[in-house]
Amino acid sequence: MAEELAHLVADVYEAAGALRRAGEALAGAEGQTQARWQLMSVVREEPLPVARAARRLGVARQGVQRIATGLVRDGLAEFQDNPDHRTSPLLALTGAGQRTLGAITGRADAAHQAMGEGLSEHDLAAARAVLQRLTRQADDWTDTASPARGARPHAGTVGTGEEGV
Repeated sequence: MAEELAHLVADVYEAAGALRRAGEALAGAEGQTQARWQLMSVVREEPLPVARAARRLGVARQGVQRIATGLVRDGLAEFQDNPDHRTSPLLALTGAGQRTLGAITGRADAAHQAMGEGLSEHDLAAARAVLQRLTRQADDWTDTASPARGARPHAGTVGTGEEGV
């Protein structure tokens, strides 16, 4: 079983790479990056502080802050006053940001249709269930095996650019 799990892990990394490349192509068609697309998606419904958006994305706050600042600079998002925390403004999409996100999402819907060709909803649901269980079990193992419990590394990495979100 350990060998099959190792093969599954390798397949998941390969799939993640392919999906990341597809995401970059989808976002790039609108002049954006996948990292910007993900952050815009997180704040689409409700403005959030950068730290909370970073937690939802599973990445470092500093990287998300750089991306948020770029979105604001480009007029796709804005910082709003946070009534709950004076020094932690909320990131919200502007009208231009909503339109850009809508265009990327529309492209993604069409791409997902093409990528999912021949896959049944049942197969996709089963795959998701297995991956969700594996994720929980890996997190549980990390929490118990780690010398600093709860000090799990971030799910993503953020480099000097906008990759990794």
